[in-house]
Amino acid sequence: MMKIKALLPIGLLLIQLQYARANDQEDPIRVFIFAGQSNMVGSDSRVEDVDQYPPYRNVAQPDSQVKFSYCIGRENKLKSDGWVPLQPVNGVVGPELSFAHSLATTLDSRIAIIKVAAGGTHLGGDWNPDDPSGFRMYPLLIQEVKRSLALLDAAKQSWRLEGFMWHQGENDMFNEQYMEAYGENLSRFMHCIRRDLNADKLPFYVGELCTKTIWGMDLRPRMHAISVGQKAAVARDQFASYIPTSQVAVEIGGGVGLHYHYGTLGQLEHGTNYANAYLESIEQSPLRRRSLAKWPFKKGEPIRLIVMAGHRNMEGERSFHQQVLSDSGAQRLLQDRPGIPFRYSLGGGVHQSDAWEPLGLTGYYDTFGPELSFARTLLMNQVDRIAIAKFTHSGSQMIDWTPEGSVATTRNLYPAWIQFIRASIADLKERGHPVELAAVVYHVGENDMSFGPFRKSAPDNLRKLVQSTREDLAMPSLLWIVSQQPPTTSEGLDKIDVVTEIQNIAKSDPAMILLNQLDLPIQEKQLVLNTEGIIHLGVQLGEAYIASEKK
Repeated sequence: MMKIKALLPIGLLLIQLQYARANDQEDPIRVFIFAGQSNMVGSDSRVEDVDQYPPYRNVAQPDSQVKFSYCIGRENKLKSDGWVPLQPVNGVVGPELSFAHSLATTLDSRIAIIKVAAGGTHLGGDWNPDDPSGFRMYPLLIQEVKRSLALLDAAKQSWRLEGFMWHQGENDMFNEQYMEAYGENLSRFMHCIRRDLNADKLPFYVGELCTKTIWGMDLRPRMHAISVGQKAAVARDQFASYIPTSQVAVEIGGGVGLHYHYGTLGQLEHGTNYANAYLESIEQSPLRRRSLAKWPFKKGEPIRLIVMAGHRNMEGERSFHQQVLSDSGAQRLLQDRPGIPFRYSLGGGVHQSDAWEPLGLTGYYDTFGPELSFARTLLMNQVDRIAIAKFTHSGSQMIDWTPEGSVATTRNLYPAWIQFIRASIADLKERGHPVELAAVVYHVGENDMSFGPFRKSAPDNLRKLVQSTREDLAMPSLLWIVSQQPPTTSEGLDKIDVVTEIQNIAKSDPAMILLNQLDLPIQEKQLVLNTEGIIHLGVQLGEAYIASEKK
């Protein structure tokens, strides 16, 4: 599993938590609280889909080793009425399932989870500790936590509050007052929780609102305002962390295309995010560090650097290494290639290499992108002395890659993009190599294809990205290999002929190769390629690069 590079303050590291009931047991139960609204509930996920995703198979089975107490919902609440084995509730997948699974594979400790969540609730109202309104979630939360802990006391089981996982904010952005005050309200909420639970150093893990959803485009300024408030509250709090979630998978729905709930895989990855943030805070990160045992090139040898970039499918959102066929040829695709230095920034920087690694699996949700089959295609055609640098963010839209960005200024990727390329070149030069930036291989933003205004502006945003990158790198003839899969088809969207517009850009650019007649295997999901599709994409990108070399 991956390591999420959450914003972990120093105060969380190796903290000695002091809010356990002393019952003379050496290993008290680690208790975690999960609270928030619909994406904490797990809305629009399906238990029956869990086993489709290899890293999470069997996660939805009841687990008697993890205690679970819950109160979920608004008008009609689902309650455990005490501690039960950890299990799905009402057929949906909450992040607590994969969270507990991740901890169990790393820690030899007893775990308990208390969950109180309800969709469509406000921090400014329902969760307001001073004046709760609506469904009065704050007093309900305190009541349920205290009741659950009292049951442990009655059973003479020692416990320790370890963390509070919070994911909420979507509904506050619809109320101007709540939206503007979200940061202050969140700070007040965390203070009151610690006060009312007598846990003055209780760590909070605040989940980002996922920008990959339709709301990430349609309600961009409001989503941004909530994230600014969240980050401000975390920055003020010694014991709070901000947990990025925009890189998680999001289900593709009908009509507008991208829904505002994560769906099954997204919820599972959502729980992994929380688990890895917690494990990092106690210095138990499960990340396996990879490094080049030996630099593969002699000093003075020229190197061709190829930069691969893009969104969902360049990242490899639904391409799992466990699904690669077991025949020897396919399995060799997954083996490290120490002859190809590889560095990366994935998910908008949440998973980054520390240095050059051998090209191979990165541990990012057990997924991989087209870089593996791309590189194999080059090697099979005697293209050697290459290094690959990969920069992706599956939760971005193409406007985020332009120098101007958007009103959501903190989502602007362009400065980090240019710095990433420059740093890759500089490092190779420092090792004594002449460096040729041979190509940028870019897969057109999938999310943009499902929302009219973004689909309409996608061609111009691509043009800006290509032009600005060449100017800032002082490489006016830098080759771009651009791939575009068939976009979403639905009434209204089909009137925006994004394919022809991008074709026109490529025709007017002598240093651009466009692949938009991709020979991909049939895909189950709209927009998002599966394992087989990602491998095919890499092969076609590799063949396009080889063709460019022969010109």
